[in-house]
Amino acid sequence: MKNSILRIVVLLICLVSVPAFSQADKEPKTIGLPGDNLDLYAVLDLFQKSKTIEDFEKSLNSDKAGINNLDLDLDKKVDFIKVVTKQDKEDFTFALQIAVSEKETQDVAVILLSKDKNKKVTLQIVGDKDLYGKNYIVEPKTPAPTSTANPGYTGAETVVVAAPTTTTVVIVESAPIVQYVYSPVYVPYYPPYHYAYYPPYYTAFAVVAVGVYHSNHYYNHYHGGGYGNTTVVVNHNTYNNYNNNSRNTSNTVNQNNVNGNYGGNTANKSTNAAKTNTANKPANTANTANKSANSANNAAASTKAQSAKSSSSAASSQNARASNSGTRSSGSRSFSGGGRRR
Repeated sequence: MKNSILRIVVLLICLVSVPAFSQADKEPKTIGLPGDNLDLYAVLDLFQKSKTIEDFEKSLNSDKAGINNLDLDLDKKVDFIKVVTKQDKEDFTFALQIAVSEKETQDVAVILLSKDKNKKVTLQIVGDKDLYGKNYIVEPKTPAPTSTANPGYTGAETVVVAAPTTTTVVIVESAPIVQYVYSPVYVPYYPPYHYAYYPPYYTAFAVVAVGVYHSNHYYNHYHGGGYGNTTVVVNHNTYNNYNNNSRNTSNTVNQNNVNGNYGGNTANKSTNAAKTNTANKPANTANTANKSANSANNAAASTKAQSAKSSSSAASSQNARASNSGTRSSGSRSFSGGGRRR
């Protein structure tokens, strides 16, 4: 009976633990850079759901949406992200920018939207290397088929299998914002905002901890968000043109990265410092022990020296007393002899 109860308890523990370990394995990993505070999966998802570029910019900076958590100037407030559009025929670049100061602008990421000669549309978002490192690219991924045909099936019923999409064309082209920018009614959007001048709807709000931010966007990564990562840029010409002619960088951001002033780097620095201190502790303990031993030896030597001095002083005193005593005896004998002569 006891063995049966024990088996049941072990089984229940295993069933409860498996989902927990599964979720822990899929937890989003931080990169130790400012990009930890802007989930590009969520940004690309929002982009496809927006009707216009202006709507996308507004939602991106909404406290309610909770997508933007960047604080590049380290004032504990979320920075406003401006969306700057450039078009070259059928190719678009939507640069996400932050005015770090009156004179400095930092690009956060760039969305690349292109249509080739076969009318195939591709969509990618590339994180800026100063905020995400090199080759941080997110794109819509091909959905898996809803069912798979059984080649050995011989039943009488007709089986209909949903064919998998071989490219991302259908997904991208169906997005409202893609349909809008390629439509005759498209009107280019030029945001007039700059440092300390923002739209009326925007109110700076406080940043949240990176861990809390990532837990809020767990769905975008692992629960059917429909996006994957790659290291290949589809439209090299557009991207290279952007990098060479349009990309903005900030000395302030670069210096903060070097100094480890952003959240992820600060955590790493603290960890490294802790490791260094831990490694130094045994050495410090050994040094302390050596110092104690040296102190003990010095004390012993000092005690011996003092004892020797004391012995020497005692011997000197005894000799002095003996010498004085002899002198007194000699004097007495001389005086007595003189008396006899008298």
